[in-house]
Amino acid sequence: MAKGFEIEGKVHLINDIQTFNSGFTKREFVVEVEDGKFPQQIKFEAVKDKTSLTDGLKVGDAVKVFFDIRGNEYNGRYYVNLNAWKLEKAGAGGGSDLPSGPFDDGPPSHLSEPPPGHGQDDGDEIPF
Repeated sequence: MAKGFEIEGKVHLINDIQTFNSGFTKREFVVEVEDGKFPQQIKFEAVKDKTSLTDGLKVGDAVKVFFDIRGNEYNGRYYVNLNAWKLEKAGAGGGSDLPSGPFDDGPPSHLSEPPPGHGQDDGDEIPF
């Protein structure tokens, strides 16, 4: 099993849920992390049932993201994805309607599975 990671920062962006022809769904979101003079904007994705992790969060909310690093090859190119499987609201009184604490309880078992339709030619659509 892959090692899990965690990072704390502030929500910078939450994209809409994307649904692909195969039925695979994902939501990308960006967390800004302080790193000296130059903050880093880290893009995560939540797949399938985990797309709801960011429901109720808004830009500026402090969060802790628990994630796995996933990589794969497609048409001779290599991709790395940071797959979020749990979010915690960092600190109390952050201004959100969400309670502080975990938003999920563990990594999904499907993260190591290729997404539906992997290997099928869907044009320019990347299958993950």
